[in-house]
Amino acid sequence: MPDVHAKLSASGSSRWLNCTPSISLEAKFPEQEGGGIFAREGTLAHSFGELILQRFNREIDKAKYIRKLNLLKKHELYDETMIDHVEVYTTVVIEKFQAAHAADPDAVLSIEQRLDYSGWARGGFGTGDAVIVGNGVVEIVDLKYGKGVPVFAEENSQLMLYGLGAYNAFELGYDLHTVKMTIVQPRLDSITEFEMEVSDLLDWADNVVRPAALLADKGEGEQVPGSWCTFCKAKAICKARAEANLAFTTYNFKDPRLMQPEEIGAVLKQAAELGKWADDVKKFALKEAEAKGIKFPGWKLVEGKSNRKYVDEETVLGALELEGYSEDDLMNKKLKGLGDLEKMVGKKRVVMILGDLIVKPPGRPTLAVESDKRREISLKSAAADDFADDLEN
Repeated sequence: MPDVHAKLSASGSSRWLNCTPSISLEAKFPEQEGGGIFAREGTLAHSFGELILQRFNREIDKAKYIRKLNLLKKHELYDETMIDHVEVYTTVVIEKFQAAHAADPDAVLSIEQRLDYSGWARGGFGTGDAVIVGNGVVEIVDLKYGKGVPVFAEENSQLMLYGLGAYNAFELGYDLHTVKMTIVQPRLDSITEFEMEVSDLLDWADNVVRPAALLADKGEGEQVPGSWCTFCKAKAICKARAEANLAFTTYNFKDPRLMQPEEIGAVLKQAAELGKWADDVKKFALKEAEAKGIKFPGWKLVEGKSNRKYVDEETVLGALELEGYSEDDLMNKKLKGLGDLEKMVGKKRVVMILGDLIVKPPGRPTLAVESDKRREISLKSAAADDFADDLEN
């Protein structure tokens, strides 16, 4: 699969569309050599997905498929659950293509398709994991292997730019009227979909993408902090983000003594961002102090807490056994967790073998922002009414 990224990349579009100077600011920070472990894991998962779909699409024969599959399985980051998760994605692609082909015998499935949207953003292109075209509809199906951050298809700028690229690539051969976008995030059991009329997508491209891309390409415009800061390399020392967080310290509370529910809601929302920002700044400062010896006024680099450990466990066991202790006295035996079992046995086989022996109890209640996709639960009690009365009195 391709490993080249455009300056005005689709994957980074949430940043440069909302904060146009972000690209020039990020250029001041070095690239992480070889990508992090999660990026490499994602690349491996995408390679499995590409291979499975190539076999389905009859682009490779069985012998070549098996040879490549066995080679991928030797990768240090491979485990049995990876295939299970990737097959969730490939099944979605195959079912969608079969439905498209049933409606239009000329429908096509393109795998790892280069999608060029440079007509709206200079040099802009990306790679569509799977692109299905037929019956006037083009659909992008995107695999997100990560599980740290949920990603949704609705108004997702990366997929919308891919949609532009797909329109650009297939419009001459097909009378396209609709663009569909699907994100499969198997490790979060999430499949989300979104669709737009081609006319609406082109309107967005002309009135949102093009002007933002012109500014971003030149490093111009205003710095605008927001949720898109999460993956920005400059997030720890961006002054606009710092000012937005520090501005909350001047919040004007209605009652100087006790906060009201709406004020608590505002504090909770900002506290989450304040925590992320403070953590980003601290990590950046530590890295600079360790790597470059930079000193920050009021702070110093010290040795952190450490725990005692054995120099050699086998030698320790031998010494204690000589004192009359048995191995059972010294060793703890515990059943491996489900995640480790799935890596060893495979997710599907664990379900087959254990079945009803696995349950998922309700999670402990937690507060989440209203935009969270989880269903709201109601635990209202008389105590809640009493609390509200106390605030009002």
